[in-house]
Amino acid sequence: MPYVDGFILAVPKANLDQYKEMARVAGNVWREYGALSYVECLADDVPYGEVTSFPRAVLCKEDEIVVFSWITYPSRETRDEINKKVMADPRLGSDKWEMPFDGKRMIYGGFQSFLDL
Repeated sequence: MPYVDGFILAVPKANLDQYKEMARVAGNVWREYGALSYVECLADDVPYGEVTSFPRAVLCKEDEIVVFSWITYPSRETRDEINKKVMADPRLGSDKWEMPFDGKRMIYGGFQSFLDL
């Protein structure tokens, strides 16, 4: 079963093209280093909940869109090795990209798969 890194963030709609380009480059880099998959999704049916919701979780503003993404790996150990290489890759350096979203509102974490039907 794959190991999964999951992400939820809010991207200003004005920065969406920049985010998509950065995601394409990042996805290619992660796959090059061994990630099994790299998926980026734009919110389409994510109502603002009364108590909890994707928009609430990332404090999504009216001019932003929620992005839900994940990367899969063969194992956590492999993920840790891949992420070290990715973080050192100059194609993703902070001098290369201006962050097109507020990273402080990004939610992320690693997950062990237990069911894949």
